[in-house]
Amino acid sequence: MKKSIYAAFAATLMASTAAFAADEVKIGFVTTLTTPAGVLGKDMVDAVNLAMEHIGGEMGGKKVNLIVEDDGFKPETGKQKTDKLVKQDDVDFVAGFIWSHVLLASRKSALDGGKFLISSNAGPSPLAGNLCHKNFFSTSWQNDQTPMAMGEVLNQNGVKSVYIMAPNYAAGKNMVAGVERTFKGEIKGKDFTKWGKDAQLDFSAELAKAKASGAEGIFAFYPGKAGGAFIKQYQQAGLQGTVPLYTVFTVDAIALPKLQKANFEGVLGSQMTQFWDPSLDNPQNKKFVSTFKEKYGRYPSFYAAQSYDTIFLIKSAVDAVKGDTSNMDGMRTAMEKADFPSVRGKFTYGNNHMPIQNFYLREVVKDADGVWTTKVVKTVYENHQDVYAKDCKM
Repeated sequence: MKKSIYAAFAATLMASTAAFAADEVKIGFVTTLTTPAGVLGKDMVDAVNLAMEHIGGEMGGKKVNLIVEDDGFKPETGKQKTDKLVKQDDVDFVAGFIWSHVLLASRKSALDGGKFLISSNAGPSPLAGNLCHKNFFSTSWQNDQTPMAMGEVLNQNGVKSVYIMAPNYAAGKNMVAGVERTFKGEIKGKDFTKWGKDAQLDFSAELAKAKASGAEGIFAFYPGKAGGAFIKQYQQAGLQGTVPLYTVFTVDAIALPKLQKANFEGVLGSQMTQFWDPSLDNPQNKKFVSTFKEKYGRYPSFYAAQSYDTIFLIKSAVDAVKGDTSNMDGMRTAMEKADFPSVRGKFTYGNNHMPIQNFYLREVVKDADGVWTTKVVKTVYENHQDVYAKDCKM
């Protein structure tokens, strides 16, 4: 008799626990919060927290439980944290991921665990192509696209030769592949530098090689702290005005305050390509940029913009199924519509769940208060789809 009572009590407890868990939407967010790269992760988390404020912390009539994990800039740590989110926390969505190598290492943990995986930044080519998955979505871009747009700009500017520099990891290789795919001129040389927790930050030897190569320009991809170091050394090497610099994901809202503080005015007027800019004229972007600046005292970066969009993408899915997160088919169908207010304006998803969107040429300028930021110069691509979508069998 006692066993029956205990069994009934245990069953009731389990049912009430499950019901309690079902009353919230769980989102795991993996990013880098330590090491010098933590500045990028902080921008992402700040944007996610702002988005949570803007939606009142609710989706589909349920409270949102946001669990943030630090990958430490290491693929193995990212996988461990993803395993925790899937197995221990039993989240509904795993999102975030700055780095392509961390996302690739964590992919199976999330997808094989039956969770939605949403990249708020990394866009490695395999996930857009033969490793695409019905439960993987991106709120950013495929790595090759932004440098492809820069390659087009180089052609339009009549540049005949470039020297290429990028870090030696998945995204760096994709960036180089992208610019090489569209640039019609000569590649005078190419350097892949050490990346990771002890990333190379001294580029003097590579810049000397670039200068000696006779190239008409330098194409570089260096995100985060490496970007600021690269820009300073480029100017200190006396290359400004003699060998023009063309970058992607290097001069951004993360680097510009430090460059302005150091009075590196040579960066003013420099140009880069990207899918988003704080000056984009749509209601969601205006609200995002103005409230971010008001709350945090700085311009948001594209890392922040994509992370902000991540929360609204998830909300569109949970709202569509009225909070029933067990209805994965319904949530997937809703996300495929991209029917949410995005900071980039209206866009669509391709068959591989990568955004089909515009890419712009942007220029570093001073705003009305003298703060260095960027503005859109022109549209390079309209509704651009990545080249790997053809390899996706969905």
